[in-house]
Parts: sequence; structure tokens; C-alpha cells
Amino acid sequence: MVKRAMIVLVTGGARSGKSALAEKLTLRNAESAVYIATAEARDDEMSARIAHHVARRGTGWHTVEAPHDLAAALEATDGQGPRLVDCLTLWLANCGSDADIGGLVDVLKRQRDPVVLVTNELGGGIVPDNALARDFRDRHGWMNQAVAEAADQVWMAVCGQPLRLKPARENDDFL
Repeated sequence: MVKRAMIVLVTGGARSGKSALAEKLTLRNAESAVYIATAEARDDEMSARIAHHVARRGTGWHTVEAPHDLAAALEATDGQGPRLVDCLTLWLANCGSDADIGGLVDVLKRQRDPVVLVTNELGGGIVPDNALARDFRDRHGWMNQAVAEAADQVWMAVCGQPLRLKPARENDDFL
């Protein structure tokens, strides 16, 4: 029987340091990794954000773009070393109501190589003033709960500082 890989979820607010923390965790025991990108550069501002992330990562990363079929990207890259998915929030926004959260969790449970996933924490703000935004916030919260339940570790970045929310399994060899 193949041992299931370590699954790590990193959450936090905007500009909290969650992506930098996730990159550090992904490369903790590896010199290279696969970066599974869910963002799409639809405007100049998003293009600049993506360029900033690419520059910060430097060498040692192989990028796979997966704005919609995240489960297939995880299956295709399993066996290529640790993977970083950045981010679940954009994936959910890209897929809308077609996002198969249960399917994603099922794929995560079958991974042989470690996966670190980044997501935003949206639940700490005000209640949105429209039904569409409230629906997204609710689905996002349920997604985060499902992935966190499947994860071995859950971290939160606050002001650039890591806060461990869920411990690893005993004797883990990844983090």
C-alpha cells in the first residue's frame, strides 16, 4: 500500500504572507517543486501580482497553470515532487458553482507527493450586502473547512507570522 502524502493548508487575509509561508513549507525538504497556479492574468494589476510571485519564487519551480481543472493538475503532477497550489480562492472564483470541492478533496487524499494549498480567510469580515457575494463567501468557507479536515497541517499567516492551527501526524517526514 502506498503511503498518502502530507497535505498542508495555508490560510490568511490579503497580504498576510500566506504565499511566502506556503513556498517556504513546500521547499522545506526539497530543492525544487511544482507550482500549480490558479490565477489568470486578465488585467495589468493581476499580471503585476503574478510577476511579483514568480520573481519571489526564483528558480527551482516548475509552473503548471490550472485555473479550472485543479484535480486533474494534481493527478498529472503527482510523482514529480512537492506541489504548491496557489490559490483555492481564485480556483473557486474561476469555477463558480461548477467547482467540485468533494472531488478535489478525494484527489488530495490519494496523493503520493506532498501538497501545500493556499487559500484566503474570508469569514472575518462584514457580511456582504448582496446574495452573490454571500453565496461565494459561504461556499468558500465550506471549501476551506473540507480541505482543512483532509489536511494534516493547517497554518495561518498573520502579519507575516506563521500560526500553526492543526498539528502534523506523528513522525512526519515532510514538515
